[in-house]
Amino acid sequence: MLALYWFQPWKLFTDTYVDEAVPQVAANSATPTATPTAASPAPAAPAATPAANEILTAGEFVTHEHRTTGRAEIHRLANGRHQLVIRDLDTSNGPDLRVWLTDQPVIRGTAGWRVFDDGEWVELAKLKGNKGSQVYELPASVDPRDFRSVSIWCKRFAVSFGAADLTVT
Repeated sequence: MLALYWFQPWKLFTDTYVDEAVPQVAANSATPTATPTAASPAPAAPAATPAANEILTAGEFVTHEHRTTGRAEIHRLANGRHQLVIRDLDTSNGPDLRVWLTDQPVIRGTAGWRVFDDGEWVELAKLKGNKGSQVYELPASVDPRDFRSVSIWCKRFAVSFGAADLTVT
């Protein structure tokens, strides 16, 4: 019985869909077309509060422990707050999934499954759903320039389901 609670295998066969409204961005805040690289520069320091919402960094999810697709974006809102927007996420459900910002690069394959707790990371929240689009507030104490990736992290087994390198847009 303990094994059933620990692994919660029924979650592999159930999905939680989320379809939150994502912030609108200015027309000149384009999404990148280049493939993210491990040597991505840090976002430029914000000079002032933007006149409109803008995308600072973005990247596509890669698969780690479980097949994961979708897109992650850090938005700076016109009011100066920051949000992580996850678009079109598609991954497996799991027993204890969290959304982490990390300072670690995304490594493809099994070598990248467990790197995100090696450095600095901040847990934004429990994952709202394993499918769909969702928005997470960054605490005011979190500077998005300190982080270079997003991981869908399984806290129970200390493994990444999937992650996205964040590159400057």
